[in-house]
Amino acid sequence: MPANTTAPPAAKPGKKKKGRRARLIVLVLVLALVAGIGYGAYWSVSTVRASFPQTSGTVKVPGLSGQVEVKRDSYGIPQIYADTDEDLFRAQGYVQAQDRFWEMDVRRHLTSGRLSEMFGKGQVDTDAFLRTLGWRRVAQQEYDTKLSASTKKYLQAYADGVNAYLKGKSGRDVSVEYAALAFENDYEIEPWTPVDSVAWLKAMAWDLRGNMQDEIDRSLMTSRLTQAQIKELYPEYPSKLHQPIMDKGAVRGGKFDPEAKASSNAANTPQGAQQGVRTQLSALSKTLDEIPALLGPNGHGIGSNSWVVSGKYTTTGKPLLANDPHLAPQLPSLWYQMGLHCRTVSASCGFDVAGYTFSGMPGVVIGHNQDIAWGFTNLGADVTDLYLEKVSDSGYEYDGKQLPFTTREEVIKVAGGSDRKITVRTTNNGPLVSDRSSELEKVGQKAPVTNNAPDRAEGYAVALRWTALDPGTTMDAVFELDRAKDFSEFRKAASHFDVPSQNLIYADAKGPEGHIGYQAPGRIPVRSKDHDGTMPAPGWDPKYRWKKDTIPFEELPYEEDPERGYIVTANQAVVDEDAYPYLLTKDWGYGSRSQRINDLIASKTKDGGKISTDDMRTMQMDNSSEIAKLLVPYLKKIDISDPSVREAQKLLETWDYTQESDSAGAAYFNAVWRNVLKLAFGNKLPKELRVEGECINVRATDATGPVDEQNKLVRECGQRSADTAQPDGGDRWYEVVRPLLTKETSAWWKTDASRTDPATETRDQLLARAMKDARWELTAKLGKDVSTWNWGRLHQLNLRNQTLGTEGPAFLRYMLNRGPWNLSGGEAAVNATGWNAAGGYGVIWVPSMRMVVNVGDWDKSRWINLTGASGHAYDAHYTDQTEKWAKGELLDWAFGKEAVDKATQDTLVLTKE
Repeated sequence: MPANTTAPPAAKPGKKKKGRRARLIVLVLVLALVAGIGYGAYWSVSTVRASFPQTSGTVKVPGLSGQVEVKRDSYGIPQIYADTDEDLFRAQGYVQAQDRFWEMDVRRHLTSGRLSEMFGKGQVDTDAFLRTLGWRRVAQQEYDTKLSASTKKYLQAYADGVNAYLKGKSGRDVSVEYAALAFENDYEIEPWTPVDSVAWLKAMAWDLRGNMQDEIDRSLMTSRLTQAQIKELYPEYPSKLHQPIMDKGAVRGGKFDPEAKASSNAANTPQGAQQGVRTQLSALSKTLDEIPALLGPNGHGIGSNSWVVSGKYTTTGKPLLANDPHLAPQLPSLWYQMGLHCRTVSASCGFDVAGYTFSGMPGVVIGHNQDIAWGFTNLGADVTDLYLEKVSDSGYEYDGKQLPFTTREEVIKVAGGSDRKITVRTTNNGPLVSDRSSELEKVGQKAPVTNNAPDRAEGYAVALRWTALDPGTTMDAVFELDRAKDFSEFRKAASHFDVPSQNLIYADAKGPEGHIGYQAPGRIPVRSKDHDGTMPAPGWDPKYRWKKDTIPFEELPYEEDPERGYIVTANQAVVDEDAYPYLLTKDWGYGSRSQRINDLIASKTKDGGKISTDDMRTMQMDNSSEIAKLLVPYLKKIDISDPSVREAQKLLETWDYTQESDSAGAAYFNAVWRNVLKLAFGNKLPKELRVEGECINVRATDATGPVDEQNKLVRECGQRSADTAQPDGGDRWYEVVRPLLTKETSAWWKTDASRTDPATETRDQLLARAMKDARWELTAKLGKDVSTWNWGRLHQLNLRNQTLGTEGPAFLRYMLNRGPWNLSGGEAAVNATGWNAAGGYGVIWVPSMRMVVNVGDWDKSRWINLTGASGHAYDAHYTDQTEKWAKGELLDWAFGKEAVDKATQDTLVLTKE
């Protein structure tokens, strides 16, 4: 089982034991600090403990109209009880600020492009890029012009609660990170505002923005690969192997009909329409890779699992709903568990809901209320496009005319330094993201274009079109979901969920077996037949512009109570492309996880079988590897003469394709898979896609940088971060390799000779070399004795504080970070502890939480978070859920008042002044 090899184990429930543990840790910390480590000489016990929240007793909070109770269980998870909506959200703001204000403060500086005010000049480029996108400006427009009066009222109450907590407190009283920050600058905490909450939705939309990186990567590949080769590396969605979310449905008469059969009204995919608009986008790729670094890598592993099973097939007789969103690991977790309860649900107090919230934003994002449950996965709709722009000092070219830029000035304040001023230029396609660095000024200089393109002069600029840069109503949708009572109200709420575009699943307990449903919401662009969003487009040509209107909500896919009895969403295709008239994306997830879940459900329910709550949990932890099932039969047939390599090969003969942390077979297979990818594909990609600092010899004719033409080989080093380099080994690569395994002499199997290995010409020669390379790689990492190997020692999770825990002094990183944990699971497994095969084996994205909702019998639901409720290092609830999360365990999830009272360990009463 997974084991934490460094961090202290999670304490068992019980106030006394946790209190003793916290005191011991604080004492150890202080002894280290007063010994003179870094800034520690100035710190004391009071510094570390000053920000721990008050969880019992009574506190007066300005603005409350009545008494509010905050009941916390043994894991510090709060359930709030109030008599009005405003009191409920005012208390939510107060409590989240108690536990997570540092996180909230960093988030609002991120979304407003003001990180330099906290962390200095190293964040100026980040701020400049985010100011160019204008997240905060769009959030302000949403608040001013789009959101309902009730939503604004809730946002203001939440902000008032945050500020009530902050009133009269110094930074060190709020979080230990402020004490560290005080050594560097004179930063002061500002009051919270409603727009601070709205802006966070833009950051989440950015993290789940779709195929922008694929668009860039295809363009970068043109420097070394042909169009035919690029097409092989981006195969079509394998609909015959991996079923879409819906097995039928089509648009009829301006509305989506979930019962309609497929027809020929599919979106028209352009053939070669993008020819001539590819560009060297390496600088932009690097910027997008790093911005915003706080959210972690953006890639094919960023997705989620969710599924819901009808009561017809469950042991409870009512639906069961599971969800686990996959995001970059963060400390504290992105999610904050909480219940928001009106003591009596009425017109003046309409909420009785619990689930996962975002610190800094009112309401519950994923969870259930007294009537329905819901979950999210990323739809993956293509909601971004990059446009090449022919620019001059005065403007840009469009449809044969010169148009003026829309411009604005932005001033970036820098802690410990001088202000920086930037000018943001915007075209009719969006802001010029290529203005944000000296490197980006060169973007487009070498772009091949068609004969009718405007003269490039010193190159083309690059603009970003993105639906999230238009004001929307997602904040309204959050509160509407929290109050929805049936599928009709759920769909109405979904109609306001503009960005990020998500797959929404639904369940209720009404009727004999309850109901289940699905809705695809979001503001999704309508492109012309000439543009499929897979390559940067010519901004000067009107035919590549988005249509004025997005896909009407009435025509977006949905279904209720499908005949098959369950719905699975895991970032696969939504509908058969032949059945749908609009292009949602050309870059779906390839459906490995979703098909595994479909197969597990079908297997469990055949011959009258039923699925239990624990079965749902077990499915979430499924570690099966689809690529192993495909590749291992070939690997076992390779004739290996080297005894050491043969010893490793034997591990595959008894391996069952499951990636348990203690499995030697999983360790060896994943190392072989990594080396197959490197040899067959990675070494043939341009440097802009390969791992930064890893260098290879390439033929002079293939080099993408300056070369000495007299030499046959040129040393060329990769430029991309290890977390986002290619080939990443995700399920797209499964579908790349699948057809090649039957083509023994494909050009992809050919490699050049190295100092130690001959050239390869065939599939089996390359597989043999990959097996040898993997053997010696693991010998170096895990030792010569294969019996001591295990996957978990390679595949480790380290939790890092996303600011000072990554960039701060060493002693602060030690204070704030936790780990490692040896994990089971893997890339594109249902238990999606993702790793990037190009960069290594470490865990870079995870199921950020897991829940299984027992619909109707709510108190039998289960949940878990990646870390804990607290954002305070050394608080008892900092990472007290992580050990259970790593083992696949879930906590009891109390919802009804009796169950909540039984679970309560501490009660804080908030009263009006």
